[in-house]
Amino acid sequence: MESKRQAPRPPTRHAGVTVGRVVGVPLRLDWSMLLLALAVAVMYAEFARHQLALSPAGGYVIGLGFVVSLLGSVLLHELGHALTARRYGIGVRGITLELLGGYTEMDRDAPTPRVDLLVSLAGPAVSAVLGGAAVAVTMALPDRTVGHQLAFQLAVSNVVVAAFNVLPGLPLDGGRALRAALWAATRDRHRATEVAGWVGRVVAIGTVGAAVVLALTRPPTLPVLLALPLMLLVAFTLWRGAGQSIRLARVTRRFPLIDLSRLARPVCAVPSGTPLAEAQRRAAGTDPPAALLVTDSAGGPHALVNPVEVAAVAVDRRPWVPVDAVSRPLAEVPAVSVGLDGEQVMETVRRHPGAQYVVTSGEDVVGILHLADLAQLLEPHRKMNT
Repeated sequence: MESKRQAPRPPTRHAGVTVGRVVGVPLRLDWSMLLLALAVAVMYAEFARHQLALSPAGGYVIGLGFVVSLLGSVLLHELGHALTARRYGIGVRGITLELLGGYTEMDRDAPTPRVDLLVSLAGPAVSAVLGGAAVAVTMALPDRTVGHQLAFQLAVSNVVVAAFNVLPGLPLDGGRALRAALWAATRDRHRATEVAGWVGRVVAIGTVGAAVVLALTRPPTLPVLLALPLMLLVAFTLWRGAGQSIRLARVTRRFPLIDLSRLARPVCAVPSGTPLAEAQRRAAGTDPPAALLVTDSAGGPHALVNPVEVAAVAVDRRPWVPVDAVSRPLAEVPAVSVGLDGEQVMETVRRHPGAQYVVTSGEDVVGILHLADLAQLLEPHRKMNT
């Protein structure tokens, strides 16, 4: 099972269900983890039943106990990340247990390479300690007993999790440790992230290679047939996570280019009740096109015309449709100050997702930031919808 510590990211709709809090950290259980837990419980129940000569019901009880213990081990691994991050002032948004293990979501990156290294290795360290304790318990218990089998499987699981996660490639914990080391050596976090991401892709290819070797050298027993698709799924997840890390490094490198005074589109103010066609005529001729700002009877900004709603209005109807019908109250549009730097702008976007942002200078509206324009600046080689 894989355990990942993820970098900060925009809010997403979490699959599964929130099951509570552990030491103040929200805990979520992804539906994919429930499916895996059911499969593991059934398979381990059959294994335990044959090894220990148990009844079918007894086998399923042992299988369920193993799954609960395994989930507890993964949770403790993630708590190692979470509590270490909080120790250094990094907020933790939550822990999610999913198909290949789990991940801890933090609200910002580590401030220094040293902190990044400590947070990254905290999870594998917990798994190694758990594995060592389970090995000791296994050696102390009589062979071919329920306790011996559970302890043995937990020892193997935790040792494998610890060993696999210290492999030096993102998104694994070892990849984050490698990034921390490269960051300290080069003083360039973005380059360190990109290099660790490419190493992560090498690890993914190596995992595929291991699956091929397993398929060619082992007879097609049930454990092998179950391990092969799991290894390929792990490889796919690693490849995708490594690619996301590479992309994130390239994007964050361009944060200093964010200048709202240049990036924001100009505004064209039109009175409430103005026909849409007339408002568009007044705003024409600017590059990029000016955003339409609707003013009230006192001349103050009141609403912002929504381009998506405008596009839904047929051209021949626009002379008869007032701008108010395709506008959004200005109070509902997120605002950003023109003086914010790139990281502050991205933090605002993360906290307040939207397609448009009002750019302000004091109490004045000086422009409108379109998310598509920001995305185009950060990823100039990627095709964007405007």
